[in-house]
Amino acid sequence: MISRRRFLGAAGAAPSVFAADRKLEITSVKAVPFRLLGTGRFGTSKFESDHDPARSRWFGPFSQLAGAILVQIRTKQGITGYGMGGGGGAAVYVIENHMKDLLLGANPLNVELLWEQIFASSSFYGRKGIAIQALSGIDLALWDIAGKRAGVPCWQLLGGQVRDKVRAYFTGGNLEAGLKLGFTAFKLPMPHGPADGGDPRKKIVDMLTAARKTIGSENLLMIDVLCRWDVPFTLEMAERLQDVRLHFIEEPILPDDLSGYEKLCREVKGTRIASGEHEYTHYGFDILLRHQAAHFLQPDLTWSGGLTTGRRVATMAAAKSVPVLPHRGGSAFGMQLVISHPNCPMAESFGTGEPGNELMALCTAPFANGYYSAPQGPGMGVEFPDALLKKHAPSLV
Repeated sequence: MISRRRFLGAAGAAPSVFAADRKLEITSVKAVPFRLLGTGRFGTSKFESDHDPARSRWFGPFSQLAGAILVQIRTKQGITGYGMGGGGGAAVYVIENHMKDLLLGANPLNVELLWEQIFASSSFYGRKGIAIQALSGIDLALWDIAGKRAGVPCWQLLGGQVRDKVRAYFTGGNLEAGLKLGFTAFKLPMPHGPADGGDPRKKIVDMLTAARKTIGSENLLMIDVLCRWDVPFTLEMAERLQDVRLHFIEEPILPDDLSGYEKLCREVKGTRIASGEHEYTHYGFDILLRHQAAHFLQPDLTWSGGLTTGRRVATMAAAKSVPVLPHRGGSAFGMQLVISHPNCPMAESFGTGEPGNELMALCTAPFANGYYSAPQGPGMGVEFPDALLKKHAPSLV
């Protein structure tokens, strides 16, 4: 066992500091769908016509938390790591039929080496999307093993806490529930846009004026557009909403419209633009930074490449004075980065005040009075009891 003194002397370094520990060996890699929320919250697969706007809003079973997966990596020495990824059954197939080959027999403490090898070997069909969502779960499971081997939380591997708690923002439509929980920052999903017909502008202004009245003048208010708008509509609505004082508009347009995000960041007035929830790896975020295409970056550690990607992005963004607000940063996985990096000033809610299930509750970081704090257990600080696995993921027991 590596001594705490020796480990803390290398704080801030990657787990490659354990490379001399050649006894660890991966003997099992499994992945299963790990549905935290239902697909129905993202629309329906029943459409009225070829032109029905709902066709672009049906995200299917492989996106968001409806497509979560749980990766389990076991070692010969009895240490088991867990990591959450995305991509549903498609990502599980990628892990079982390709990525697992690069893990069996390897030393799990070579986290960054394995990340680079898996990324390179899957890049001809991967680079973004499902392959990286699969890699994310693997990476988080490897970090979990590294923390458990050292007997410390993963945030200690990153250099320790820069704060003892972090301000949380509540994502959801029930603002009153968020206020009762102690939140002082709120993000509303935006259901209205140009494709709706009629006069969506008035609906948006009325909705956000009422929201501002509900939460009060002192609290932060943001919106998540889910890529429903276009550039002219976003600039117009930012102007109309200046009295509402939006902290940011999240993903107003599709993530691949780089020139559109550049224009928005140059010209938007009265608010700022957040993006990156659907970007992948530090390579993708480097492009956003170089093109000044976001005022806030929002990597999701369970989709964008794991903790290895997250810490790279946070450091890159800090050099450009761009804050990082990890998507669903209130999870036990996201909090490892948020609590240890000075460039992560807020954490988005995860499981707190929303209709999740017992799996989601298990993966939520400690929360009290509008703030998240770091999980204190070794690794990711999440343990999955056999009884729960037998119920939700029996193949992992």
